[in-house]
Amino acid sequence: MFLFNKKKPLLTADEQQQVVACIREAEGNTTGELRVFVESNCSYVDAIDKAWELFHKLGMHATERRNAVLVYLAIDDHQYAIVGDKEIYEKAGGALFWESAAAKLRQHLKQGEIATGLANCVKELGVAMATHFPYDPTITKNELPDEIVFGK
Repeated sequence: MFLFNKKKPLLTADEQQQVVACIREAEGNTTGELRVFVESNCSYVDAIDKAWELFHKLGMHATERRNAVLVYLAIDDHQYAIVGDKEIYEKAGGALFWESAAAKLRQHLKQGEIATGLANCVKELGVAMATHFPYDPTITKNELPDEIVFGK
């Protein structure tokens, strides 16, 4: 008799719900769009390159106000990146803001707190997005899905 170990999910259902709730809350205060992409391994040497590829593949570059943000995480490879479209990147404070957000995420990841790290990162990004791209009732559409995207 052979027993096959079922691979542990990258995030449990409860953890996924926690992160998605943070995405929805963050997007409720802004015209910006925020996505999270999680996979086991990064097929690129540089996670930022992979994040930018996914950013375009997911259509995030085509948002109306150029204010989309992607949080990318390759769990087994211990790689991550946060990338933001031109307008949000510049208005949030450029490299200093993004490096700070990444450092805070890294601290949680080092402790094995993946869901908490993602949730806190989404909240922090949401505050920046709401500050520079506040909710506008004339823009009622959600341009991109709020769920977590899972890769291989």
